Amino acid sequence: MSAYVAQEEEDIYTKDGTTDYRYKPAIKSNTGTWKACPYILGNECCERLAYYGINTNLVNYLKFQLNQTSVVAVSNVTNWSGTCYVMPLLGAFLADSYLGRYWTIAAFSIVYVFGMTILTLSASVHGLKPLCDDKNGCHPTSTQIGVFYVGLYLIALGTGGIKPCVSSYGADQFDDSDESEKKSKSSFFNWFYLSINIGALVAATVLVWIQTNVGWGWGFGIPAVAMALAVVSFFSGTRLYRNVRPGGSPLTRIFQVIVASVRKSRVQVPVNKSLLYETTTDEESVIKGSRKLDHTNKLSFFDKAAVETQSDKIKDSVTPWRLCTVTQIEELKSIIGLLPIWATGIIFSAVYSQMGTLFVLQGNTMDLRMGGSFQIPSASLSLFDTVSVIFWVPVYDRVIVPFARRITGHKNGFSQLQRIGIGLVISIFAMLSAGTLELMRLKMVRQHNYYEVNHIPMSIFWQVPQYFIIGCAEVFTFVGQLEFFYEQAPDAMRSLCSALSLTTAALGNYMSTFLVNMVTDVSTRNGSKGWIPDNLNYGHLDYFFWMLALLSVMNLGAFVLVAKCYTYKKPVDPVSH
Repeated sequence: MSAYVAQEEEDIYTKDGTTDYRYKPAIKSNTGTWKACPYILGNECCERLAYYGINTNLVNYLKFQLNQTSVVAVSNVTNWSGTCYVMPLLGAFLADSYLGRYWTIAAFSIVYVFGMTILTLSASVHGLKPLCDDKNGCHPTSTQIGVFYVGLYLIALGTGGIKPCVSSYGADQFDDSDESEKKSKSSFFNWFYLSINIGALVAATVLVWIQTNVGWGWGFGIPAVAMALAVVSFFSGTRLYRNVRPGGSPLTRIFQVIVASVRKSRVQVPVNKSLLYETTTDEESVIKGSRKLDHTNKLSFFDKAAVETQSDKIKDSVTPWRLCTVTQIEELKSIIGLLPIWATGIIFSAVYSQMGTLFVLQGNTMDLRMGGSFQIPSASLSLFDTVSVIFWVPVYDRVIVPFARRITGHKNGFSQLQRIGIGLVISIFAMLSAGTLELMRLKMVRQHNYYEVNHIPMSIFWQVPQYFIIGCAEVFTFVGQLEFFYEQAPDAMRSLCSALSLTTAALGNYMSTFLVNMVTDVSTRNGSKGWIPDNLNYGHLDYFFWMLALLSVMNLGAFVLVAKCYTYKKPVDPVSH
């Protein structure tokens, strides 16, 4: 069955029978809107349950099952997480260029299931799982480690096709030319992020407890089943989806503009911009699935690519490597304009990545008891981040937005950049909270000589504020980024721009790896134990959190500067993609 579902109206069909929304509003018959969204949200909820079922407690698996040191385990977790957020560039390219979002999600979901299956086998099948004893820990062989990492990085590849497409695909179900649907699309991003955190909540509670108390075979097997359910949920909604045809390779179009403008570097751009190629009132864009974009005066060098010369036309056909449309040029300008905003998300992602690494190791040193003999796994504290998100999403959508709308006059309460900026401010307090807690923990260690005590008598629930604050920051910054990169992306580059926003998480994880290793190298000189030793009671983890807080302040200043200079995208007409 074709993923491009036919609509009940004439003359919008292409020759191959697929549906194209380039020229007319998406039809409000039996497809799209909130009718299609439950299947997409169900897919995302189950997929995130599977992902966080691995990610949340991975540092403990690496440290205790694969016998890695704290620094190596932290680095491996952030490197893998970073890869999960780099691979979306591949998935986005395929979605925007060739496959479309539907088939990209479908194909990569299958890869994801294979990765989850291999990972489960590596932790449950005799000969593939490491041999462990009570005294000396676990002793994995190179083959066992290899199988584990094959499964782990197949999961990273699988995420590459899902993450950049699924939020954009959900937004595709709403028509920009219909005001009520456009308003629903803004709300969709909030509920989309809520579905992510419902999956994360189950992972941080049920799955972490199973991994710690029952076994890693079950702990990885249940996320594998969840991923299979995600695939089922996605395919179940096939007949209801609205699908946008792929617009061809966005990278090719970008390079065509660059090449054409360099070739014409000596050509003068006319003062009357209506003389530039394809700036007529015609609604149609030559780029599949894209509205025309209005000309802007920024980065005017690239306008040279749209200046018509005698040599541009050979045998009455336009050579795109010599002459480009204004819309094509504005696509490149839009991408370049997004990069400064994109760069300011890296530090925030580095802060966010601490939940799965150093927050967990910090929690390992504290009193894990809850209500007598029951011990809560340290990785389960991330549930308070999830609870925070689940709390703040409806509060933001139903309380903060209407209140802010009366003050700002903005239809969404805050502009997308204002929303992101508020989250950046809140994230600073998360690092201050974590640093303050570690300062007090180390003070107790010194006062009572707890250096060799595995769990000092300080409740792990003192970590709750830092998790809760990060959850609040997420609702502003991450959801704001989702909406911003979707709305400001050229129509035919939305998957690519969603992937671009996700690479901030990748670079944030890689930055965390770099900072941890740099700090370790510098702080362990002259025989010192350093800031992040295996026994944190001898370290100064608080210094690392203070450093991240300082970097966050500097990053906020940079964000304010680039946000003031940003110009929002201006489509020529309101026709839906």
